[in-house]
This record gives sequence, C-alpha cells and structure tokens, in this order.
Amino acid sequence: MNGQLDGKRVAILVETDFEDAELDGPREALRAAGAEVVVVGPSAGAQYRGKKGLTVTADLGAGDARARDFDALVIPGGHAPDKMRMRHPMVDLAREMLGAGKLVGAICHGPQVLISALALGGRTLTCWPSIAIDVKNAGGLYVDRPVVVDDNLITSRKPDDIPKFNEALIAALAGVRVA
Repeated sequence: MNGQLDGKRVAILVETDFEDAELDGPREALRAAGAEVVVVGPSAGAQYRGKKGLTVTADLGAGDARARDFDALVIPGGHAPDKMRMRHPMVDLAREMLGAGKLVGAICHGPQVLISALALGGRTLTCWPSIAIDVKNAGGLYVDRPVVVDDNLITSRKPDDIPKFNEALIAALAGVRVA
C-alpha cells in the first residue's frame, strides 16, 4: 500500500479529549499509504491530550489552514468535536473542504463539526448513536453502518470501524470508487 497516496496532503483536526484510536489509526494508515498528514489544532505547536493519554502536537494552527492546501480532512471523535465546533477556523475549514468537493472523513462524534458547518443537509452518514438525532435535525439522513460513503463525505461510528473507515479514505484519495 505504501506510495499509493504519494503527493496527497491530509489534515487531521485535533482538540483536547479526542478519541486516541480515531486520530492515530487514520493518521498511521494514511502515512503508511504515502500521504503527508498535517495535524491541525487551535494553535500550532501546542499539545493536545486524547481521552486515553495519547499526546499529539499540532503542526498547524486552524486559523492558518486553507482548504486549497489539502486533499482531505479527517475529524476524529471523542469529546474533541464538541470543542472543535466552537472554533470557527475549524468549522470553516470543514465547510470549505466539503464545498470544494474535497474528501472529508468524520468518525464517532466528528459529524458535530459538520453540523456546526451547516454541511449535512441531504447527506447520508453515520456517527456515534447519541448524536444521530443531531444529524437528523441538521438535515442529514442517519444510517447505522460501519462506514458510509456519500460522495466526498465518509463517516464511521466508533473505534471498531476504523479499519473500514481507513480503507474507504485511502480508496477515495487514491481515486478508487467505493460503495
């Protein structure tokens, strides 16, 4: 799989209390496939701690992140998306990525950022069950499946879904059509 994504640049959003596996799993899979992964947090150089203790340093501040500079965006879950959606540059980046037709992957509570971006109207997606009602209220069609691909939006429910989520992300970035 190495080299499959050479030249691709992917942003992963980070905030305190992210779900460790939902950040680290996609990050490592994307890197292994050859993508450059940039961790985007509220402040460049700041460290953010996951729910289970993983510490990640932001490579870039969200205010400096531009959709034109990335091929994809990944939004991990945990409690972090509730904090991310209060950060306008993160919400704006997600909205701009989807609007530009670029790939956006969100897992678990990650769609909370997309709800705040007003980006779910008419989209089919999955998420952690407790926010399914929020997805529906935001105009999204919630389905309970391990991974859902709706055009340039890929979503998953939980850490157990990470292998299928990663597979769908990599295939989409490589230009392979997945159902």
